[in-house]
Amino acid sequence: MKLTLPMFFGMLVQNIYNVVDTIFIGHYVGREGIAGLSITFPIQMLAMGIGTMVGLGGGSLISRLIGGSDHRSAERALGNSIFFSVTFSIVIMLAVLLPINYWLKLIGASPEVLPYAKDYLVIIFSGTIFNITGAVLLTLVRAEGNTRVAMISLIMQSVLNIVLDTIFIISLGMGMKGAALATVISQIIALVYVSSYYFTGDSYLKIRWRNFIPDAKIVKGIFAIGIPQLVQAIAMVISASLLIKMAVTYGGDLALGAFGIIQRIMLFSSVPGMVIGQAMQPILGFNYGAKRYHLALKTIWLASITATAFSVVAFFILFFMPDPIIRIFTSDAQLIAETAFAAKRIFLVLPLFGFFNVGQLIFPSLGKAIDTFIIAIARPALFLTPLVLLLPRAWQMNGVWLSFPGADVLTFLLTIGLLIPLIKQLKKASAAETVTPLVGQ
Repeated sequence: MKLTLPMFFGMLVQNIYNVVDTIFIGHYVGREGIAGLSITFPIQMLAMGIGTMVGLGGGSLISRLIGGSDHRSAERALGNSIFFSVTFSIVIMLAVLLPINYWLKLIGASPEVLPYAKDYLVIIFSGTIFNITGAVLLTLVRAEGNTRVAMISLIMQSVLNIVLDTIFIISLGMGMKGAALATVISQIIALVYVSSYYFTGDSYLKIRWRNFIPDAKIVKGIFAIGIPQLVQAIAMVISASLLIKMAVTYGGDLALGAFGIIQRIMLFSSVPGMVIGQAMQPILGFNYGAKRYHLALKTIWLASITATAFSVVAFFILFFMPDPIIRIFTSDAQLIAETAFAAKRIFLVLPLFGFFNVGQLIFPSLGKAIDTFIIAIARPALFLTPLVLLLPRAWQMNGVWLSFPGADVLTFLLTIGLLIPLIKQLKKASAAETVTPLVGQ
C-alpha cells in the first residue's frame, strides 16, 4: 500500500493529463483532430517503448542490485540508464521528424487528417528527449522504492498540462499545436524536478557523471530485460498501424476517431493493474535479490488478486455504462454511438487485464530475460496482428474490434503457462531458504 497509493494517484493524474488533450481537441478542434491523435499514437508508442526498454531494464537491475547490497553497481546502472535514454531520444527524434509525412501516410492518414496529425507530432517529437528521459527517471525512482517523488512529478506535469491546454487551445486558439506545446512544456518541468531529486534530494542513489560511461556488465543487465520491451513496442506499433488501416478501410475517419477515444479509455482501465504491477516490481526485485523467496511469492499472489479485483469493477463500468464516459471526449452523436459499439467488443474480457498487467512485470522483476521476451511480443505480434488481419475479412468492423479480446484471452493463457513453472520454482526455493534479516532490520 505504501508504494501503490502514491503511484496510483500519480498515474491517475497522469492519465487524466494524457486524455486532456483528447478532450480539448474533441470539443474545440473536432472529429478530425481526434483522428489525427489516433494516427500519431503508433509513433508515440515507439518512443514510449524506448523509454520502457531503458527504464524497466535499468529499474529491474537496480532493484536486484540494491537487494543484493551492491550500491556502487546500482549507481552505475542509474548513470548508464540516463546515458542511453538521452542517446536513444536523439536518434528516434531525427528518425521520425525528417521523413514525418512518409510515416503518417504509411500509418493511414487521409488528406483531411494529415495536417492535424503533423501539427501535433512535429512539436511532440521535437521535445521527445524530455519525454523519454523523464519517463526513465520516474521508473528508476520507483525502482529504489520512492513512489512519493514519482507521484509529485506526475501530478505537477498533469496539472501544468491541463492549465496550458486551457490557455493554448481555448484562449489562444492554437488547436493541435497548442495541445502538443502544453505537453512538451509540462514534460520539461517534470524532468527538472525529478533530476533535482537525484542531484540535491535525499535519494538513495546519486547521479555521478563518471557513471554515464557505458559499463559492459551493466549494459548487458539493462538490455537483457529491456530489449524485449522495445521488441514489444515495435510489435505494438505494427499491430496498431494495422488496426488503424483496418479501421479506416471498414469504418473511415469515424471509426478512427472512435479508436482514438477507446485508446484513452484503455489508459484508465489499465491504471489499477499497471500501478499494482509497478509497485510490485521493486518489492519483488528486492526480496528475490536478497533470496527471501517466501516474500517474493507473497508479493506475486497479493498483486495478482488485487489487480484482478479492480479489473472486474472496471469491466462492469465500461461494458454496461460506456456512454457517459465517452461523452467526456466528444458531443458528436455519431462518434459517441460508434465508440460505444466498439467498447462493447473491445472490453469483453476486461477482467483479465489486471492479472496480465501484473503477470508481464513478474518476469523482468526477477531478471528472467527469455520469459520477458516471450510475454513482451506475444500479444502484439503473435496474437493481435494475425487476428487483425483475419477477423475483419469475415466480420468487417466487428472483426477489427473483436481482435482485442481475442488477443487478450490468448495472452492470458500464455502468461498462466509461463507462470506455473516459475511459481513451482519459487515455492521449492522458499521451502529450502534460510531467512536472514536485511541490513537495517
